[in-house]
Amino acid sequence: MKARMPHRLDRYVARHVLLATLGVWAVLLGFDVIIDFATELKDVGKEGYSLSHAALYELFTVPRRMYTLFPTVAVIGCILGLGGLAARSELTAIRAAGVSRLQIGLGAMLPLLVMAALMVANIETVGPAGEQRAQMLASAKSGKLIMARYSGLWAREGQLFLNARAGGPRTEGEDSWIELQDVRMYQFDGDGRLRSLAQARTAEHRDGKWTLHGVERAHFLPRKVQVDRIASEQWDTELDEHSLVATLAKPRYLSTSELSSNIEYLRRNQLDATQFVSTYWGRWFYPIKVIVLVLAALPFAFGSLRSGGMGRRLFIGILIGVGYLIVERFFISLADVAHFDVRLAYTLPAVLLVLVCWGYFGRRGA
Repeated sequence: MKARMPHRLDRYVARHVLLATLGVWAVLLGFDVIIDFATELKDVGKEGYSLSHAALYELFTVPRRMYTLFPTVAVIGCILGLGGLAARSELTAIRAAGVSRLQIGLGAMLPLLVMAALMVANIETVGPAGEQRAQMLASAKSGKLIMARYSGLWAREGQLFLNARAGGPRTEGEDSWIELQDVRMYQFDGDGRLRSLAQARTAEHRDGKWTLHGVERAHFLPRKVQVDRIASEQWDTELDEHSLVATLAKPRYLSTSELSSNIEYLRRNQLDATQFVSTYWGRWFYPIKVIVLVLAALPFAFGSLRSGGMGRRLFIGILIGVGYLIVERFFISLADVAHFDVRLAYTLPAVLLVLVCWGYFGRRGA
C-alpha cells in the first residue's frame, strides 16, 4: 500500500496541473481567436469574403495558435496547479507522505510533456495544412484567390531566374498538379550577362517533372538575337512545388521537412535562408523550451507562493512566460545581426532563465 501511494499522489498532482493548464489554454486561446476574429470582421463584405470565410479562417488557424501559446500556457498552468495545492497545504501533506520535491516536479511535468509532444505532432501535420487553407480563404478578400497567392512569383535556380504572373494548383478528377501561367525565364552567364529570355504560356509540374507549353525563347548571341518557338518541351530543374513555397509562405507556417527542403534550395542558390533556419531550429528547441519554463516555475510553486494569492501566481506565470519569449527573440535577432549560430541563441535564454529563477529561490532560502 505504501509503495502504491506515491504513484497515486503523482497522478493527483498531474491531474491538478493538467486541469489548470487546460483552463488557462482555453482562456488564452479564446481571447486570441476572438480578438483576431474581430479584426477579420472588418473585411467581411469585400469581394467574396463572407462571415463564413472569417469563421473558417479562425477555425483553421486554431492548431497554429495552440502551438504558439503552449509554452506560456504551460508555465501559468504549472504555477496555478501547484500553487493551488500549496495554498491548501496539500503539497506539505504530500511531502509528509514521503514524496520528494523532485518526484512532485516530475509528476507536474509529465502531462505538460505529453501535451508538448502533441503540439510537436500538430505543427508537423494539422498546423501547416490548416494554415494553408486559412491563407487561401483570406486571399478571397481580393476576389482573386489564385492570383493573390502566386502573382509576381519569383524563384531562382542557379543562374536562371523565373517569374510567373499567375498560377496555382489544378485538379482534374484524381489528378492534381501545379500550373504557372505567363512564365518568363531569364538565363544569365557567370559574368552576369543575359544569355537568353524565354516566355512560356504555361508551365506544368506533374509527376516530379516540369513541362513548358507555348515557348518562345530568345538567345542573345554576340551579333544577333536568335528566336526559337517550341510548342512543348521538358524543363530539367531541381525546382519543385516545395521550393516555390520558399517564395510564397511564411516559414512559421511550414512543417520541419518543408523548412529543411527550402533551406537546401535557398542555400543552393545563394539566397538568404536566415528566417527558415531560425524557424527550423525553433522547432527542435520547442520541447526544451517547455521543460525549461516549467523548471523555472517550480521554485515559485514550492516556495514563495505558499502564502501568495491567485493574482500573484498568475502575474508571475505571465511574467516568466512572456519575459522568456522576449529574451529569446532578442537573442535570435542578435544572431541574425552578428551572424552567430542560432542554436546558441535558443540555448542562452534557457540557461539564463534557470539560473535566475533557481538562484533567486536559493537566496530566499525557500
